[in-house]
Amino acid sequence: MNPAPLSSLRANAPLIHNITNFVVMNSTANALLAVGASTVMAHAREEVTDMTSLAGALVINIGTLSPDWVDAMHLAAHTAAARGIPIVLDPVGCGATAYRTETALRLIETARPTIIRGNASEILALAHSAGQTRGVDSTQTPEQARAAAFSLAQTWRCAVSVSGPVDLVVSNNRAARIHNGHPLMPRVTGMGCTASALSGAFAAICPDAFEAAVLAMQCMGVAGEIAGERASGPGSFQMHFLDALHSLQDSELQTRGRVEYADTVPEKTAP
Repeated sequence: MNPAPLSSLRANAPLIHNITNFVVMNSTANALLAVGASTVMAHAREEVTDMTSLAGALVINIGTLSPDWVDAMHLAAHTAAARGIPIVLDPVGCGATAYRTETALRLIETARPTIIRGNASEILALAHSAGQTRGVDSTQTPEQARAAAFSLAQTWRCAVSVSGPVDLVVSNNRAARIHNGHPLMPRVTGMGCTASALSGAFAAICPDAFEAAVLAMQCMGVAGEIAGERASGPGSFQMHFLDALHSLQDSELQTRGRVEYADTVPEKTAP
């Protein structure tokens, strides 16, 4: 793994093209800028092909859907795949409605994601498991979605990142648990979407999708802990989280990061 991922990210300042939802545009854009990436949020069908072609990574977030946006997502994904640009898919609310689940599955069929990042319920639903989603919140834990995550990773040859109290990242034959984070993080909207945006930023500079996904969740968790030490509630947490991303150093990732690696694959991977 790159010993100085944040320095590399800031030196390259990759452009991350986000087709994301109305709720999180401002917060995810600010998070990308704070960590050292550049960002653009373009949704018009008429320009997504050109915009994606300029990007270091494409992040597709299905949080707020409309037919025009779904068409734009497919165009952008097709362009990214053709040009070898990493794709991060965030299947927000997958399992809550048939439309969301079908949209996520069709997007995967259009272009194989580099990273799929969601909460446990979304990952279970995407893998056709029995998980249920309450809006965009998870009713399951990452460990309950472990087999489903491995199944998706093996089927689509991608990394799968499952957020929760202990984040789980898997690939075809690797797994990592990230034990960083803070209890205030679930109380702030858009934290999961921010994790997906940061996954795109690290995927733009790291050719190993598994490593990129781990770095994104580690960065989120450590910044969340620093913010939590300074915040008095969800409002001030948002401010301190951006400041923590901005000032975060590689040395802090190394000293504060609590990542547990495993090279084993579960015996039963079917969801």
